[in-house]
Amino acid sequence: MAQSPTLLDGRAVAGDIVDRTAACVQRIKEQTHVTPALATVLVGDDPASSTYVRMKQRRCHGIGMESVGIQLPATTSTAALVDQVTQLGANDAVHGILLQHPVPAGVDERAAFEAIPPHKDVDGVTYRNFALTALGNDHGDGFDCCTPGGIMRLLAAYDVALKGRRAVVIGRSPIVGKPMAMMLLAAHATVTISHSRTVDLAKVVGEADIVVAAVGRPAFVQGDWIRPGAIVVDAGYNVGNVGDVDYEAASTRASMITPVPGGVGPMTIATLIEQTATAAARQVGVDLDDIPAIAARGGR
Repeated sequence: MAQSPTLLDGRAVAGDIVDRTAACVQRIKEQTHVTPALATVLVGDDPASSTYVRMKQRRCHGIGMESVGIQLPATTSTAALVDQVTQLGANDAVHGILLQHPVPAGVDERAAFEAIPPHKDVDGVTYRNFALTALGNDHGDGFDCCTPGGIMRLLAAYDVALKGRRAVVIGRSPIVGKPMAMMLLAAHATVTISHSRTVDLAKVVGEADIVVAAVGRPAFVQGDWIRPGAIVVDAGYNVGNVGDVDYEAASTRASMITPVPGGVGPMTIATLIEQTATAAARQVGVDLDDIPAIAARGGR
């Protein structure tokens, strides 16, 4: 009988990150009387996007941060959206800006992203922060894309060794797949970027020690693609609480695996909240380095 894999519990690790972030927020308030604030910008009324924004706002309020919610109609033009983001960027009371994506068709999402000042880009979506990710962010002054950044924090919490391991990322979006590959590469993994059009994808995945699925298709990654003992991270979330990996089949072969829900999703939000507190601390000149990081949970 196959041994059950270790579950990479994103809810538990995210809770630890949020607890530490609460201590950071408290210090900022005590030293400066400034409350860290995240502005969320939602264009249109997509139900899933609305839910995500509410979850992020609740996390902010739960640890004493401010949340500034901006909701714009689906008919908003690129120019109007850029103007709104620019105003938030100039507002000293706002320390981080999240533009919920995707935006409606007809809006230039990239133009809106680039209107976010890099020091307030707590979702890691600007060209500058992507470049810093690709170059290793040696000075630590950039911000991670939140989903891949959350995955890296989750793997670290479980002491997953990345150096020299073969990692396959399935998906090439600019906010998950590509930055995920860059972060794994910076951690000294040997990385292959693949996608739905990769020839003989099952063979490519089968060679991986670590698989990160971010292709946006329910149960796309089949269990028999997974090499026995591999670590599987499912960054997908589809209708019906289904990830991008056939969980039941993959869990018979993986040594570690993320559940859906409860794996990557909570880590994405926790990373956003953590980076907002970091952005606020940088902007008001508060040192947070001595606040203890989360403890490792132990891996294989």
